[in-house]
Amino acid sequence: MTTAVSYKAIFNATINGVLVTDAKGCLTHINRQAQKILGFDARRHIGCFISDLLPLTGPQVMACIASGEPNLGHQIKGKVVDLVLFITPIKTAGGTVCAAMCTFQEMGQFEMSVRKLESYQRLNRELAAIFDASSDGLWVCDHEGQVININKASAQLNGIKAEEIVGQHIGDLVDRGLFDRSVTLEVMETRRQVSIMQFVKRTNRYLLATGTPVFDDQGQLHIIVVNERDMTQLNVIRQELEQTQMVTEKMRDELNELRLMALKDQAIIAESKEMREVLTVALKLARLDASNILILGESGTGKGLMARFIHMNGGRRKKPFIPINCAALPESLLEAELFGYERGAFTGAREQGKAGLFELAHEGTLFLDEIGDLPLTLQAKLLKYLDDREILRLGGVKPRTIDCSIVAATNRDIEDLVRRRQFREDLYFRLNAFTLRIPALRARPEDIFELIRFYLHRYSRTYRTQRKLMPETLEKLQNYAFPGNVRELKNLIKRAVVMGESEMLDGFLNRSLEAVHASGNSDRLAPFGRTALTEEVNAYEKQLLQRAVRQCRTTRELASALGISQPTVVRKMKKYGLYFAK
Repeated sequence: MTTAVSYKAIFNATINGVLVTDAKGCLTHINRQAQKILGFDARRHIGCFISDLLPLTGPQVMACIASGEPNLGHQIKGKVVDLVLFITPIKTAGGTVCAAMCTFQEMGQFEMSVRKLESYQRLNRELAAIFDASSDGLWVCDHEGQVININKASAQLNGIKAEEIVGQHIGDLVDRGLFDRSVTLEVMETRRQVSIMQFVKRTNRYLLATGTPVFDDQGQLHIIVVNERDMTQLNVIRQELEQTQMVTEKMRDELNELRLMALKDQAIIAESKEMREVLTVALKLARLDASNILILGESGTGKGLMARFIHMNGGRRKKPFIPINCAALPESLLEAELFGYERGAFTGAREQGKAGLFELAHEGTLFLDEIGDLPLTLQAKLLKYLDDREILRLGGVKPRTIDCSIVAATNRDIEDLVRRRQFREDLYFRLNAFTLRIPALRARPEDIFELIRFYLHRYSRTYRTQRKLMPETLEKLQNYAFPGNVRELKNLIKRAVVMGESEMLDGFLNRSLEAVHASGNSDRLAPFGRTALTEEVNAYEKQLLQRAVRQCRTTRELASALGISQPTVVRKMKKYGLYFAK
């Protein structure tokens, strides 16, 4: 049963104030909102002349009655309240004005409504601009599949006009052959997001179409938004990207070539194909911040230099590079050096404890030289670090997490050590994640000439002299087997520069050659021997150490003065029986 609603109830329910006058301007009706806004009492003011009660509004109402024309949006600034008026005449069937209705709203409420309207209009303009500015095609369909709107990009991709499509059902467009299938129909069926590849016959394009359902508050399908992307354009971009990648690879290769040429500044000579291949792999490992690198090669091939090269060309180059020779220290001291110790860990331990080389190498690189000589007990601790990335100081109970790159090196046949159970097989496989095998100098004779030039220039500059070699002597050196590899060549040139009596070093080297022939070792090292040369080099090395020992107080100070590592200093002092003066 429907309840009848009276006009009076409707009149009083409106949120706007409403006044009605007769043709003479006398008030005949005042609703509740008008009484509230103006402070009127309908029982007292019905029949009063409007201009007497509202001197600013009354003349506007009388002018509307006189002209018969409405007055909309007139603003009145009163003493108590500011109003916006909408005055309309009420006419008889014959067109005569018989009354006037004045609807008004408080200015603040009206401005708020206007601001909301303006914000919605601005938002609609922005959405329309975004809709048409999109480089992807956009369709909007209602829940029944009727096209609501399409943007300019979609019109171009499909070869259609919006006015021809809006209002049509998407199924009809498929039936007419506009495209072979519709993602909208599939979204309507599955009620979930769907992506398909569709072919547009008019433009001969393949489009990737993605339809996304939008649901209302009740969970009912409201609209479907379809995004279209031209795969032809993506194919062009992919081809351009591939071309760019090819150019980048070429530039990277050229950069690697330049870097390999610049390696001479780091005393790394790579003229031979074999050495260039090794350095190319080393550069790649450095760029990838690879860890657990094992460097193999005979003694004197430059394994320590290669380890430092990897560090300096990687992401850890600004962090410490900590080298240690695993063969230079006894087992007890080596463990303390590597892992450190806590306060009071053993007799003679420093009061405050000591950080190990692992801790010093945190975020940097730890170089374990002569890893084949690492004692088995320490091999187990090293393996645990490689597994857990944690170390435990001697006498400590709390492990410390360390992040450092491990580079190991050895001149021994480590696989043979594994077979003879002198090296842990599991540790070998952990350290052997990446292997660099540096060829012996005799296997890359192309590098000998450049190495001679490099060290001849370096030591001539260091000792402020000028030394030269004849081509014949260079040829003899290139034919020498160099069992001591680069280290032997380096010491040979250094010895010749320092001990040579004239600008030309050929005489000095020829005398060494004659000594080799006289010793009967020319067949093995033809045409150059090394017995007498090694003795002379050792004698000169001992003289340098004796001079440095008299001027320094610690092995670290001595290492800094000579430009070598502290373990090397300890080993050489032990070799020559040298001690610091007390």
